[in-house]
Amino acid sequence: MTFLNMFKVPDLRNKIMFTIFVIALYRFGSHIPVPGIDFRAVQKLTDVASKGGVLGFLNLFSGGALTRFAVFGLGIMPYITSSIIVQLLQVVIPKLEQWRDEGAVGQRKITQVTRYLTVALAIMQSTGLAFVFHNGGQGFLGRSASNIDVLPQFTVPRVLLVVLSMTAGTAMVMWLGELITQRGVGQGMSILIFANVVSGLPSQGAAIRAEAGNVKFAFVLGVTLILLVSIVFIEQGQRRIPVQFAKRIVGRRMYGGQSTYIPLKVNQSGVIPIIFASSVLYFPVLLSNVIPWVGVRKFVDNHLVDPTDILYVGLYGMLIVAFAYFYTAIAFDPHQQADVIRKQGGYIPGIRPGPPTERHLAGILNRITLPGSLFLAFIALLPALALSLFNIHNYPFAGTTLLIAVGVALETMKQIDSQLTMRNYEGFLK
Repeated sequence: MTFLNMFKVPDLRNKIMFTIFVIALYRFGSHIPVPGIDFRAVQKLTDVASKGGVLGFLNLFSGGALTRFAVFGLGIMPYITSSIIVQLLQVVIPKLEQWRDEGAVGQRKITQVTRYLTVALAIMQSTGLAFVFHNGGQGFLGRSASNIDVLPQFTVPRVLLVVLSMTAGTAMVMWLGELITQRGVGQGMSILIFANVVSGLPSQGAAIRAEAGNVKFAFVLGVTLILLVSIVFIEQGQRRIPVQFAKRIVGRRMYGGQSTYIPLKVNQSGVIPIIFASSVLYFPVLLSNVIPWVGVRKFVDNHLVDPTDILYVGLYGMLIVAFAYFYTAIAFDPHQQADVIRKQGGYIPGIRPGPPTERHLAGILNRITLPGSLFLAFIALLPALALSLFNIHNYPFAGTTLLIAVGVALETMKQIDSQLTMRNYEGFLK
């Protein structure tokens, strides 16, 4: 009955149907290949990506479109990267910080900068992919699969056509995501990522069952369910900091006196630390293809390519924890928050306004970020460790996939729930 309430409201029903239509259009575009590629090489590329590695990680966020060399092959990753870069630059560039504080007008300017940077990154990434997959994949495919040539006719017009097609596809993906945000349900870019990661779950589950049998498949399913419950628990967890606003009289009216709270999530950074850590760990792999030192290449091949290596696991976990603290410090600035509370005439009970409030917020943020970052590392490492015990390689991103899917699903359900509650319907979240 609660599910049917969504379709009883014409406005909400139209938004849901529009979102489904855009997702279907996006998935259709992710199966249209760019012109001039070798389809047999593309099939080999798909088989290699199913075994994990950085190519499999990037392919996760494109919903398989990257290894198909589709028009939407770059997916949403250029936009995610540009958004992170712009968000980091807001800390060091005064103009961007000024735009951030201007409200809606400044946010439109930041969005425009993000769009231009997305197109620039798409041009660079599509050009790099054309050269990488023509030269045998280099570090992306590993040493054992370095003979795959997706672009056998490697001419300037052909490369320009590939770059133009994939860049135009990225621009259209960005437009589709903004359409969902404006006219659909949920945050558009998150919905598209959700569609990508969920689309591969059935085929990956079937691959596990075919490779390992029913017993191991049941074990993997049990681990997945435990992770699902844990992710929901952590994603909903938050520390509520009470804020009291002083009463003030303006004319004959009394304002203020309300009590509210600042919700600090346990996992404030989402899946961003996992993306950062994977990118940093793969940087030495790319350098090993350029540096002529045999010792460096041997070290990288022995320790930084296999995700089950003890050194890889240790570095990966520490980088996730470090990036969780780093991104949380950028996403939530205690100094700025304390200044906003002071300007609005508020205070935290028992804490003086100004620097004491800033120190209090920073201390709480550091304490709750530790379990959140350890949980992220646990989510990222447990599936790889558990599956390696059974020699299964076709389902390497269970934790990351579930983290994205659960996070987006919860946020979308909250938005639908709020719209149903406004119209006197019972929502999902009771």
